[in-house]
Amino acid sequence: MAPHTQQLTRPAVQLRSLTRSFDERVVLDGIDLDIPAGQFVALLGHSGSGKSTLLRAVAGLDHEVTGSGQLTAPDRVSVVFQDSRLLPWRRVLANVLLGLDGREAEQKGREALAEVGLQGRERAWPSELSGGEQQRAALARSLVREPELLLADEPFGALDALTRIKMHNLLRELWERHRPSVLLVTHDVDEAIVLADRVLVLDRGRIGLDLTIDRPHPRTYRDPLLGEYRERLLAALGVTEDH
Repeated sequence: MAPHTQQLTRPAVQLRSLTRSFDERVVLDGIDLDIPAGQFVALLGHSGSGKSTLLRAVAGLDHEVTGSGQLTAPDRVSVVFQDSRLLPWRRVLANVLLGLDGREAEQKGREALAEVGLQGRERAWPSELSGGEQQRAALARSLVREPELLLADEPFGALDALTRIKMHNLLRELWERHRPSVLLVTHDVDEAIVLADRVLVLDRGRIGLDLTIDRPHPRTYRDPLLGEYRERLLAALGVTEDH
């Protein structure tokens, strides 16, 4: 299913000449980028290329770096990390509602848990959940805040292959339903192609490739028509299929 064009008319994220440095080492080097409202974008790059730095900048979490340039993002932003970051001393529903109060919030929390397949697990402790279930709870915690922008920093990197595929399907379904803008950081070229409608490759602090994936959803890893996109992304990353 292609993004609704009427939702792609105003930018959710705008970066102009964005730079970020650690101890005089430039990590982001004058990046210009627009992400339209409702677009699903994946960000690829080698380790140390600045992917997480870019995501943290958009999230407003890069207080320990120096930087310049212009950055505009929505007011309602949620972040999902590789670690679910559930508080072990709070039950699942309490984790989802962290910072929210009232019966209306509780109802939204229960609805969010139902959306991610965790209905009936509201009173469970995080330690009673599998890795995939913990990431589902983390997604529910993001959804309950009705984000305009969802930032995901390798949220499936620690999951086994089968669970990853299930989580891919879930994330895409949730995006179809709620239509936030999404910026997904990943090392996995296939994950980017299967999930996103646009893939960026970050290289030495700059965007080396901005590729639109013009294929309908749902997509699968085995789709031969995705091969051209895979080759272009691998080339931009400086690797081949053999690697």
